[in-house]
Amino acid sequence: MTRIRLGTRASALAIWQANWVTTQLENNGHSVEIVNITTSGDTHSIPLGVGSGQGVFTKEIQRAVLDGRVDLAVHSLKDLPTEPIEGLQLIAVPRRASNLDCLVSSKYSSLADLPRQARVGTGSARRLAQLLHERPDLDIQNIRGNVGTRLSKLDDGEFDAILLAEAGLRRLGFDDRIREIFPPRRITPAVGQGALGLEIREADQCTADVVQALDDLDTHAAIRAERTMLRHLRGGCLAPVGGWARIEQGRLVLLGVVCSLGGEQRLRIEADADISDARSLGEEVARQLKSLGSDRLLAEARGENS
Repeated sequence: MTRIRLGTRASALAIWQANWVTTQLENNGHSVEIVNITTSGDTHSIPLGVGSGQGVFTKEIQRAVLDGRVDLAVHSLKDLPTEPIEGLQLIAVPRRASNLDCLVSSKYSSLADLPRQARVGTGSARRLAQLLHERPDLDIQNIRGNVGTRLSKLDDGEFDAILLAEAGLRRLGFDDRIREIFPPRRITPAVGQGALGLEIREADQCTADVVQALDDLDTHAAIRAERTMLRHLRGGCLAPVGGWARIEQGRLVLLGVVCSLGGEQRLRIEADADISDARSLGEEVARQLKSLGSDRLLAEARGENS
């Protein structure tokens, strides 16, 4: 029996994720100790945007793995920056839950039902851009906090609707709050959304042997394609970029989307490859998006001169 120290944030969703991984490892005969780690994302409010804040939910946990305080980090992969950290490896990606976004509202049943100038809350530039692409008349406002905090702000009347990840709502038992689930070609999900990333020290073969059993090969290939695309776009996990990779008829298919922050433009590229060529697929979709002008849109989203 191997004893694993698992590092996680203390939010309700992060604890759910840590408990899920713990159960899988314990079912395989191992012992797990959960270590709560406070991150800068838990203690600082970050405005909606793309220029800063990357890694605010992951850096401290990664540091704890590197310095040996914990053996394993459990991340929401949509929050994990794509630039590799020397000394760490993403050893396993369990089977992904839903990666879709959904509308939550106490008054309205769908995005189409929202009146003009309805107040919609999101902390995501990607969601903001795609909402405005479809409904430029909406009043999109920044919202921060964990899932429970955001739902409370909605219930208190601060917003007419909010957008959240389906996976997070279902994991926390808020299935009944979902009003509309958006197909991925309508609102393309965040890269890595719905997936967990299990990260360890590169030299820790003992932990690797234990944790690798939780890896799902198809999900890992899809995540590798999405994250490679995002890294080559140099967008960062807070940029108005969406990615949806999946296996269809034995092929790995990737849809990549880049939007202007105001939603006026939406670039879309879809391509497929052999499952073993996930990185090459991500690079190719990024290359094609760049040929359509994604660099300019992302620079404008960061507030840089074009």
